[in-house]
Amino acid sequence: MIELIPHPKSPIPEVFRDAANALVAALLAPTCAVCSALLDEPLSGCVCASCWRSVLPITPPVCDRCGDPLPRLTAIDCHSICGRCSTSNGLVRRARAIGPYEGTLRDIVHALKYSGRLSLARPLAELMRYRGQQLLADADCVVPVPLHWRRTHQRGFNQAFEIARHLGLPVVKALRRRRATRPQVELAADRRRANVAGAFAVRRPLSRGPALQGKRVLLIDDVSTTGATLESCARVLKDCGASDVYALTAARVVTGRPHGR
Repeated sequence: MIELIPHPKSPIPEVFRDAANALVAALLAPTCAVCSALLDEPLSGCVCASCWRSVLPITPPVCDRCGDPLPRLTAIDCHSICGRCSTSNGLVRRARAIGPYEGTLRDIVHALKYSGRLSLARPLAELMRYRGQQLLADADCVVPVPLHWRRTHQRGFNQAFEIARHLGLPVVKALRRRRATRPQVELAADRRRANVAGAFAVRRPLSRGPALQGKRVLLIDDVSTTGATLESCARVLKDCGASDVYALTAARVVTGRPHGR
C-alpha cells in the first residue's frame, strides 16, 4: 500500500483561516508554486494541498545507514543495510529523507532553493520531523550544511539553515565552506567525492572551544545525492569531537530500484 505524507498544517487558527483564505484568494488569485493551480488556501502556503499529497515518501524496508529502500526479500530486520553500505566505512551513522528527489518533491525543493519561496522551509521541516523522528530524538543539535559565501550572497539565504531552524533542536552553524564547488547534481557520481573533498572547515569560534565535544550532531541539507557532501561535513565534525553524526535531508537521489550529496 502506498503511504502518503500528511499535508503540513497551517499555523493560523482555524477560526480566522477560512475567511482570510477566501479574501486573499479573491484579491490576489495566487497560484501553486508547483502546479500553477489557483490556491484555495493561500495562507497555508504557496504549494496546494493536492501537490503535498502527491509527495511519496521513502518507506520501509530501508537501509539502516543511508536510508535507501531495500528489496523486501533482502530486508531481514530493521537493522539491515544495503550492499553499498556493507562495504564502506562512512562517518554518517544514519541518514534519512522525506522521499526520492523526483517529481513533486523535487519541484518543491526547487521552489524553495531557486525561487526564494522561504515559506516552504517550515512545511518541509515538518515533514522531515515526521520522517526523521528517531534521528531528531537521538541528536543534541542540528548543523546546516553551509553554502559558499558567494552563493549565499547571490541567493540571499541558505536553504539548509532555513529548514534547520524549524526542526526544534538548537541550530549550530558549525561549518563553513572553504571554496566554491559545483552543485553535486550536475556531476557524475564518480566525480562528486572529489568535488567536495576538503571543501568544508569548522568555523573559527568553534575551533577554539568544546561546543561539539561529545555531541550527537544531525546534519541538515535539502538534497543528498551520493552522500559525498554529508560525509565531507561529517569528517570535520568528528575531528571537532562530535561523538556521532547523523543526516536528515528533504530529498535524496535514490540509487537503483525499488527506489544517494
